[in-house]
Amino acid sequence: MDIRDSAGRWDALGSKDVSSREEAMENIRQEVMRSVENIGPMNEVLSAPGSPAVSPSDLNDVLARLLMLSKRCPYADVREKCARVLQSVQEIGVRIPRPLGNGPSRFIPEKEILQVSKVDARTQTIFEDAFAALGRLDNISLVMGFHPRYLESFLRTQHYLLQMDGPLSLHYRHYIGIMAAARHQCSYLVNLHVNDFLQVGGDPKWLNGLDGAPQKLQNLGELNKILAHRPWLVTKAHIEQLLKAEEHSWSLAELIHAVVLLTHYHSLASFTFGCGISPEIHCDGGHTFRPPSVSNYCVCDIANGNGATEEMLANHPMPEASSEVEVLMERMKQLQECRDEEEASQEEMATRFEREKTESMLVVTAEDDEMMPSRDVSRHFEDPTYGYKDFSRRGEHVPTFRVQDYSWEDHGYSLVNRLYPDVGQLLDEKFQMAYNLTYNTMATHKDVDTSMLRRAIWNYIHCMFGIRYDDYDYGEINQLLDRSFKVYIKTMVCSPEKITKRMYESFWRQFQHSEKVHVNLLLMEARMQAELLYALRAITRYMT
Repeated sequence: MDIRDSAGRWDALGSKDVSSREEAMENIRQEVMRSVENIGPMNEVLSAPGSPAVSPSDLNDVLARLLMLSKRCPYADVREKCARVLQSVQEIGVRIPRPLGNGPSRFIPEKEILQVSKVDARTQTIFEDAFAALGRLDNISLVMGFHPRYLESFLRTQHYLLQMDGPLSLHYRHYIGIMAAARHQCSYLVNLHVNDFLQVGGDPKWLNGLDGAPQKLQNLGELNKILAHRPWLVTKAHIEQLLKAEEHSWSLAELIHAVVLLTHYHSLASFTFGCGISPEIHCDGGHTFRPPSVSNYCVCDIANGNGATEEMLANHPMPEASSEVEVLMERMKQLQECRDEEEASQEEMATRFEREKTESMLVVTAEDDEMMPSRDVSRHFEDPTYGYKDFSRRGEHVPTFRVQDYSWEDHGYSLVNRLYPDVGQLLDEKFQMAYNLTYNTMATHKDVDTSMLRRAIWNYIHCMFGIRYDDYDYGEINQLLDRSFKVYIKTMVCSPEKITKRMYESFWRQFQHSEKVHVNLLLMEARMQAELLYALRAITRYMT
């Protein structure tokens, strides 16, 4: 029996019944030990003539999976037994993998992330349910675990988009996820969905490049590109080209499903980079079979921004702005008092929006140099040089999109729900959860109303995309968001692949990691809604 394909046994490790997990774990242990004994120690494998019944690469995949389970399974009994199996394998003389990196995030200490589920029973239950559904507890979920109510909504939505009944086939869904994540060179999400794509029966030839995929998916490339980088350029002509492509045409329902997936994975790429999400332990870049080096330094750390430069920066941080939080709270108080005293005219509000929109164009994303994506990611999309930075450098004007004319609540929500039932509701709950989520704290301060700050962050992101709320005073943004924070926001939303640990550490230095993750959730959801608004407005215009 192929130990990689014993799906039922692996799935049973997610059972809430202890005896079922024990039985599955014992079966896996026996199969692994049989395979190891057939192969023998690595030095024997290398010198033995002929091929073993079980190839070392197959066994390595299983050992990497056991390593992942020993670190990430939400059930302590499974973690302990997987660690024991690995130890037994090592004692026979077969080399076992070890994790690379320091936990789910390169930016947040592992102890802080893993502590969440230990002290919060609700988070532990959510983790168990996610593990049962996917057979893994991914690093994104672990980091989102700081905010269990949001995580619950996020996982419910993502599960529906990827696994429940819908217009698109399962392998199409994962391939669209790959296309979207690749626009931002997000190898973490690309690797996850390459594995999922193959598991649901996807054709491996499609993974050689977008030109190996069906013409129908290739046609989606243009919309993927524009939505990811300049969504205000989406027109009903783009929609018409997809819906009237003869034998390669999309139905309206399929297109809505595809648009939601594209915007979901563009914004999730932002979150992935913004939180410094590490590769999954069982995936490429998450483990190694090489023994630890003497210097304990890995070349991959340079690419991940963990090299000597980052260490030096960490050891010599910028001067601590000890009053940063108090200054921000005082500004919020003053703005509230000004609101109560006087209200700006509609003309003045419009002027302030245009001024803020123009200024946001001039905010340069971090390290704004030419970055070419690696071949393994770029093959999943076309035109790798197309990006947000192009328009800002040329000084193009972004037209104003008035929410009063087309909003998520009054227009987008109902359109999605009509063509892809229940998804509008799920997305709406997720948007509301991110926007309204609060613990009434700021760093060490309690009983703080943060609604003004949350609205400023959300509206600043929409302002960068040209989206205006008539009832909002955009003068508040400059009072509440300093320049370094604006650079972080713009980089994460527009060019997330450029985010570094240094950038993450440089904004809101007195705030907790959970609060910075909360900011990243706001950025992710505001970006997704902005992209959706442009796409759905174009679809509405096509339909009318």
